[in-house]
Amino acid sequence: MNSTMITVIVALIAVVVTVLIAAPLAAKMAVAKKVREDKEKLGSADEKARSIIDEAIKTAETKKRESLLEAKEEALKLKNEQEKENRERRAELQKYEKRVLSKEESVDRKANQLERRESDLAAKETELHKKEKVVEELQTQRVQELEKISGMTSEEAKDFLLKSVEEEVKADAAKLYKEAVAKAKDDADKRAQEFVVTAIQKCAVDHVSESTISVVELPGDEMKGRIIGREGRNIRALEQATGVDLIIDDTPEAVVLSSFDPVRREVARIALEKLIVDGRIHPARIEETVEKAKKEVENRMREEGESALQEAGVHGIHPELIKLLGRMTFRTSYGQNALKHSIEVAQLCGLLAGEIGLDIRMAKRAGLLHDIGKSIDHEVEGSHIQIGADLCRKYKEPAIVINAVESHHGDVEPQSLIACIVQAADAISAARPGARRETLETYTNRLKDLEDISDSFKGVEKSFAIQAGREVRVMVIPDQVSDADMVLLARDIAKKIEDQMQYPGQIKVNVIRESRVTDYAK
Repeated sequence: MNSTMITVIVALIAVVVTVLIAAPLAAKMAVAKKVREDKEKLGSADEKARSIIDEAIKTAETKKRESLLEAKEEALKLKNEQEKENRERRAELQKYEKRVLSKEESVDRKANQLERRESDLAAKETELHKKEKVVEELQTQRVQELEKISGMTSEEAKDFLLKSVEEEVKADAAKLYKEAVAKAKDDADKRAQEFVVTAIQKCAVDHVSESTISVVELPGDEMKGRIIGREGRNIRALEQATGVDLIIDDTPEAVVLSSFDPVRREVARIALEKLIVDGRIHPARIEETVEKAKKEVENRMREEGESALQEAGVHGIHPELIKLLGRMTFRTSYGQNALKHSIEVAQLCGLLAGEIGLDIRMAKRAGLLHDIGKSIDHEVEGSHIQIGADLCRKYKEPAIVINAVESHHGDVEPQSLIACIVQAADAISAARPGARRETLETYTNRLKDLEDISDSFKGVEKSFAIQAGREVRVMVIPDQVSDADMVLLARDIAKKIEDQMQYPGQIKVNVIRESRVTDYAK
């Protein structure tokens, strides 16, 4: 039993030893096998890598050769193009050189020609100088011979000839002028005087003079303090609402309203009178009263315009023009009421048109509207002539009326007889005695200017402005001014007055020597 077990154990031990010995051997053999396989794989991988590298090298060399070939071709192409461009530039330069050479040749030829011409001219000038000297000598000899024959020097003969010719020309000119003027005025003056006198006799219009201020009477001086208000708030509110300056000074029981705009001045006057009657004077009440006064003035302007149409016998005018006509009742010119002046001009135009057979209605219409621009010339830039013409165009007035408005002061040429009638009627209305007033300074300056203009002419001894500047009498020196010279002198003085002075109507110029010659500056 024991021996059997021992045998078994020995056998097991032998098996274990065998296994222990065999296992490392097997492992070693497996490792050796793996190593051999890896070596074989590495060898094949090296071969593949070498083959890939060889192919890559071959491919790179191929591409390198291709790139070099392309670069050489591109360089060759650029070289050919550059050579071609250089050839073209050389050809152009050769053309320019040929042109420059040809121009230089032509310039040289011209320079040679100019030199030849200059030399020829110099020779001719020398020849001319010689001839001029000969001519001067001959002229001197001729003049000396003439002086010996006539007994006068050349200067004396020249003066004598000029004086004789001048006297003959003056005499002929004065004679022709007198004949032409006499012939033109024979019938025209007589008929024009008849027309104007008849028209003036049939027309009479009263005028009221106004200025740039209005005076409002107060019930007492204590009212001035109420008008001024606390810290001046009432007077500031009134001036701001009306646009008029209030002058409150030492004048007893009176306040002065000052403004160049007559409509604003009238609104302020009415508003202030109402405030004085009401007794409640404060800014809110002032604004309310001023608004009422504006409406009242607008109604009055419309009524005055309609009344003017009826008085002048004109119909069919636009309502806005009627309102502007009424606005002119507050406008004055040299103290003459603008609306009354327009009505008078309209009546004169109608009478003159009836005398010469023109359209009376159209003449009255043009006369009534000729100064319509004065209604808003305080508010719109420009002369009243341009403003009036623009208003007439705006409200579709006839072309005859527009031309009459534009030409009534001579700014535009009249295109119809009606426009000429308006000019004449406007001058008659402004120039008649009592129609307008002017300041003493303006009056004396006008007289002085008339005398200065007359005294500025040669041969005038003394001049006198008479009849309020309607006539100037010129006394001449008989030894210096002849009868023929008087006619031309009167004309020259009249023209200079027309050019340098502004005046209504006409000025009579009397030149007095041994006889009198009369002319008018129109």
